[in-house]
Amino acid sequence: MENEFDKSPALFAHKREGIFVSFCSVSPLYSASARAVEHFSRDQELHGTRLFDRHGDVLSPYRKAAAKLLKTQASNISCMTSTAEGMNLVANGYPFEPGDEIISYEHEYPANHYPWVLQSRRRGVTLKLLPDAVEDGCVTPDEKLARGWRFSDLEQMVSERTRVVAISHVQFTSGFAADLRRLGDFCRERNIDLIVDAAQSMGVLPVYPEEFGIAAIASSAWKWLMGPVGLGVLYTSPSLREKLETSCAGAETMKQGFHYLNHDWDVHDDARRFEYSTRPLSLVPGLSTVLTDVFCAYNAEAIRTEVFRLQDALLAKLNTSFYKPCRFPLEHRSGILSVVPACPVPELVEKLYQRGLTCTARDGYLRIAPHFCSSDQEIEEAVSILNDAAKEITT
Repeated sequence: MENEFDKSPALFAHKREGIFVSFCSVSPLYSASARAVEHFSRDQELHGTRLFDRHGDVLSPYRKAAAKLLKTQASNISCMTSTAEGMNLVANGYPFEPGDEIISYEHEYPANHYPWVLQSRRRGVTLKLLPDAVEDGCVTPDEKLARGWRFSDLEQMVSERTRVVAISHVQFTSGFAADLRRLGDFCRERNIDLIVDAAQSMGVLPVYPEEFGIAAIASSAWKWLMGPVGLGVLYTSPSLREKLETSCAGAETMKQGFHYLNHDWDVHDDARRFEYSTRPLSLVPGLSTVLTDVFCAYNAEAIRTEVFRLQDALLAKLNTSFYKPCRFPLEHRSGILSVVPACPVPELVEKLYQRGLTCTARDGYLRIAPHFCSSDQEIEEAVSILNDAAKEITT
């Protein structure tokens, strides 16, 4: 499988600096994306407003590429600055009434938690949180680390007042992945809008909103998508947009565009309505480049298969005396392989970094997250460093 992907340092310059297996955090920027951002910024430096004569509409290529990745239409794609911006636009615009219910999970990342807390504080909506389900044998009862949630708990929690299920595709701590197809079918049958935080899956797992029955997806661009910090993606279905009120507005919200003194309230019908202000345009060519060159060129299922293969190769040589892996069934696997070390995690992360290996820690987990561009040799070196560092600390 490795030979199907171009993993060259010419495309992924971070390989020259060490071994990076933390694509669940801030990932290295795809090298051609870095040059695209630099090119746009250089033209602004030299030409000011005339840079648009040279670059044209930079958002259209981005929307087309993101739409291709998600198997949807460009009219359903909005350019965001972050996951949180997209979530807030959906949450604040949703037609909740007092007594309506939102279901989420108690260990959600803040970007997919506080926008819904805000609705409960301002609008009399009830926020229900799925309890944590710790798998027997994975972590000790004393650790009580976040794992995932049970579908049976969701079934019991839903009522006739449930309007939204807001869930992360992949939990950022444990790596537990929701079964989006099953979840989407469940929500469709009950006329519930499924809102998904895909920051930890877009670019490494297939995410197809129309196939899976998802009303909205929000994601940052700087994790598995290997794009610039400060950009994100928002997908909204046409039926959801019909429900949502406009909660933020500016020149870009309106159909009249550059006719700034035409103050008619004439909001875009498509997803451009959420681009209420100037986007970080200098970064957009960088995201468009990696979406086009990489994630629209390679099959999403093939990327997932390669990442799982690399994880399995690492697990085969990982010393389980020092690391307790969190293992999930196939439908709940993700790009994040979380392990519970037998030694203090902060000390371990620092020692790994000193030896040229970048991993990240969250809530007691060490998160190991290679991407498709990681090579077999890098995985072998990574597991050797992991085993040696843990041994040095614990003995």
